[in-house]
Amino acid sequence: MVQINFALKEVNCKVVFYGPGMSGKTTNLEIVHQKAPEEHKGELTSISTDGDRTLFFDFMPLDLGKIAGMQTKFQLYTVPGQVYYNSTRKLVLQGVDGVIFIADSNPDKMAENIESYENLIENLIEYGKDVRDLPHVIQYNKRDLPNALSVEELDRQLNKFGVPTFEAVANTGEGVFPTLKTLAGMVLQSINKSEKSGSSGRAPAAPRPAAAAASAQPRAAATATATAQAPARRPAAAPGNRKPAAARRPASAGGKRPASAHPKGRPAPQPVQAGGGESKGFLVAFLVLLIAAVAGVVFLMMQQNV
Repeated sequence: MVQINFALKEVNCKVVFYGPGMSGKTTNLEIVHQKAPEEHKGELTSISTDGDRTLFFDFMPLDLGKIAGMQTKFQLYTVPGQVYYNSTRKLVLQGVDGVIFIADSNPDKMAENIESYENLIENLIEYGKDVRDLPHVIQYNKRDLPNALSVEELDRQLNKFGVPTFEAVANTGEGVFPTLKTLAGMVLQSINKSEKSGSSGRAPAAPRPAAAAASAQPRAAATATATAQAPARRPAAAPGNRKPAAARRPASAGGKRPASAHPKGRPAPQPVQAGGGESKGFLVAFLVLLIAAVAGVVFLMMQQNV
């Protein structure tokens, strides 16, 4: 995976030399390190064993100058060729941007070439990568062997996807830099293509949670203020209980119901007038006295008749 450091204005790309054991992977890297200018190369680290000169990996950052104002650097790795170091191969392939497959032109090594190339495809699949979409080239090394296979035969058995191929004699440096130069150009072209497609189809970024919460607070406050200022609404009556518009009484100030209104359509009780209690008491007393007077007159008349 391409690493872009905008603070340092650097673009770091990872290139892996892949292939069977003793095919010339480490030799390619050593030639690049020897012939690259001092100011454009880093320190070469190599671990050698009896079975294969690379047990884990070789690493060399190669500075190729500025591209579009960014300092471009390639980190070069090799993988161990032995099959029983496959876990290390997969580890080195993680985040790869381009692959140089080194094939041995010796006819006796053809089966190992095919096995290693198939292993490359399988390991890339585990990282979700398709070798057809990954920039890669094939180098046919050891072309100086007297019994070297023809390029046509090597292409027929190895170059399944029609990628660029190069003839090389790595121990003399022949074909080493053309192979690396072509692969580097393919990697940079792939980066530019992905950047253009990403910028054209980029969706607008979703708001951050903190920003979304901050923007929601003023809206919530405005909603609460509007709700507090609005008069309280009465629940709507059922359609069968609504009164005609002419029979509705206007609400008094402050939203209160007028004194004459009464729930459920019953007439409101009439207010008691001031002094009404005293007039009723006087009338009752007058009637009592009148009845008593009439009774007295009737009693006197009955006594006279007797």
